[in-house]
Amino acid sequence: MMMDEDVEQASLMSYTDKPRTFPDMRSKTYSPLIIRILRNLNVRALSVLLLLSFGGIFYMGARTSPIIVFVFVVCIISFILSVYLTKWVLAKDEGPPEMVQISDAIRDGAEGFFRTQYGTISKMAFLLAFVILCIYLFRNLTPQQEASGLGRTMSAYITVAAFLLGALCSGIAGYVGMWVSVRANVRVSSAARRSAREALQIAVRAGGFSALVVVGMAVIGIAILYSTFYVWLDVDSPGSMKVTDLPLLLVGYGFGASFVALFAQLGGGIYIKGADVGADLVGKVEQGIPEDDPRNPAVIADLVGDNVGDCAARDPSGFILFPLVVHSFDLVISSIGILSIKGTRNASVKSPVEDPMVVLQKGYSLTIILAVLTFGASTRWLLYTEQAPSAWLNFFMCGLVGIITAYVFVWISRYYTDYKYEPVRTLALASSTGHGTNIIAGVSLGLESTALPVLVISVAIISAFWLGNTSGLMDEKGNPTGGLFGTAVATMGMLSTAAYVLTMDMFGPIADNAGGIVEMSQQPESVREITDVLDAVGNTTKATTKGFAIGSAALASFLLFSAYMDEVSAFANVSFKEVDIAIPEVFIGGLLGAMLIFLFSAWACAAVGRTAQEVVNEVRRQFIERPGIMDYKEKPDYGRCVAIVASSALREMIKPGALAIISPIAVGFVFRILGYYTGQPLVGAKVVAAMLMFATVCGILMALFLNTAGGAWDNAKKYIETGALGGKGSDSHKAAVTGDTVGDPFKDTAGPSIHVLIKMLATITLVMAPIFL
Repeated sequence: MMMDEDVEQASLMSYTDKPRTFPDMRSKTYSPLIIRILRNLNVRALSVLLLLSFGGIFYMGARTSPIIVFVFVVCIISFILSVYLTKWVLAKDEGPPEMVQISDAIRDGAEGFFRTQYGTISKMAFLLAFVILCIYLFRNLTPQQEASGLGRTMSAYITVAAFLLGALCSGIAGYVGMWVSVRANVRVSSAARRSAREALQIAVRAGGFSALVVVGMAVIGIAILYSTFYVWLDVDSPGSMKVTDLPLLLVGYGFGASFVALFAQLGGGIYIKGADVGADLVGKVEQGIPEDDPRNPAVIADLVGDNVGDCAARDPSGFILFPLVVHSFDLVISSIGILSIKGTRNASVKSPVEDPMVVLQKGYSLTIILAVLTFGASTRWLLYTEQAPSAWLNFFMCGLVGIITAYVFVWISRYYTDYKYEPVRTLALASSTGHGTNIIAGVSLGLESTALPVLVISVAIISAFWLGNTSGLMDEKGNPTGGLFGTAVATMGMLSTAAYVLTMDMFGPIADNAGGIVEMSQQPESVREITDVLDAVGNTTKATTKGFAIGSAALASFLLFSAYMDEVSAFANVSFKEVDIAIPEVFIGGLLGAMLIFLFSAWACAAVGRTAQEVVNEVRRQFIERPGIMDYKEKPDYGRCVAIVASSALREMIKPGALAIISPIAVGFVFRILGYYTGQPLVGAKVVAAMLMFATVCGILMALFLNTAGGAWDNAKKYIETGALGGKGSDSHKAAVTGDTVGDPFKDTAGPSIHVLIKMLATITLVMAPIFL
């Protein structure tokens, strides 16, 4: 691979002369094609191009709705704020030369892997787009589509365009996350030499920049797609499509975004944890050297992985006007929360380290309060109707249910993963009696941690459905119709602080990288203490935001499941309101859905294990063949480890990703044929519905278990490294390192990938519904 050659052929400076100087591994810098094109454009031409683009966007928005114009304005303002945050972060110093050299090596490794990984993903996306096009060109149309004059060809091209736009927006979001992380890490490291609060502020603002761009891309992408289709298809005109049918044309957008996010999360997760586990097993356990020690050949691969795994895979959600407005306000209130975290004056590295989690929690609390106010305004503005004047108040209460659910989810995840609380300290204590008891305690903690979130989700769904059902909205027959919409509003309430939550999520890998740079450049212990605290908090924030993502995925999947049943009803022209698992074929579909989650998790974890084995063998080989590494007399071959992990991650991500995409399509199609010969025309759709239902339930539980257990194992190790139970190098610490390596693929590969998988399964069944009938 080109990336492997770039890394392995890089020049290396003398290691014995400058033991604190990292080898120069930089190759030619890389920028995506679109960035290179924009850089080569004349400034005046670029300005004209931007003005024409904005003019076209606002013209379509004005033709569609004033609400869309409002959304466009907020998104553009958020992008301007993102530019400000970028300039603010990049204006900070990068520290001494040894820090800069380490950061440059990490940046090149991350960008090289990103280029190769997304090149592979883009090829698969175009292939899948072609498959979708073929399916839609030969499928039947719904009565609504036939009445609106929307033919097969138009429907096919619309779905494919939405799919590719979703994939593009998700890819841009991934690049932005990686780009900011690899430039902010060294600035956080440098700031840690001065004060903890300044380092925290830089990490938060860097994460905030990425979060605002991710959410902004999601919102503006959907808004552009919605307004384009609205104007192009002349929606709500006599004889054309109704506006209530328009959102179903946007499902392809969610599928495209989830598709890219799944493979990005898988590839990045395998990369980071393959390198991390391999580095820890040989470095910490066998050689007894600290984490991120420059003598470990795998350490650069580990630090590169922090960026491509944790920062580069985010996928967007929401596809109708009310969610667009909620996410627009989310951009506003999250920006306020991000900017509320400021550096303190006269602070120094010798000052007592303030708990970063307390600071982040204050920002989150402010964002929550503002979310309640803006959500109330949004429901009164958009959901008031004369037929049911008080309905908006019920829906506002549904939003409050979602906001409270999000807050409780964050608190539960923090309780089970922060070493200030009993569960993680109990897990650390179990390490004092050996490796086996550490593993047993970690598994039991993860299993226990599924109970409270499930209870919270259950209460939220029932409460929101009841509030919506009693809102006063009725259909033509006088039956209540607001129950499902109430659940949708609760989902939007939960997502109303998504940008700030994403900020906390992206804070984690930036802090982790900063700690690695400080360790490798051999900074004073006081600086490492600051980055250790930030790193431990980053582990907690990653765990809490993953819990948040799982909760939102559960609510969203409930809605998409109902949308799938409505889509089947429309295509089959028969009522499809329930799924009977007493039917053998349907029960089998449920079993297959549950099995999918376990098999996907197994393959993801096994991929990390195989990658780690390659890293372990390579690091052992280097320690044997270059004994001077331990005395700083010989330099490790970092590039070889980076190349091994990169090629392995790209190879290993294909199998679990393909399983997730092919399984529902294959199951639905096989049972459709079976139903044809047995006289059961809807059995294919019913089997897929059961598969989706069971996969969602099992996926929620599995993801909660994996994410929480992995985060708890990591922070139990961090707790011992603070000096508890013997501190670093003790038997307790070695047992905790074993637990941490077991938990690595749980929390950074399989767990995060599952919640993306859940949403992708829901969208793929919607897109592929015609082939199940």
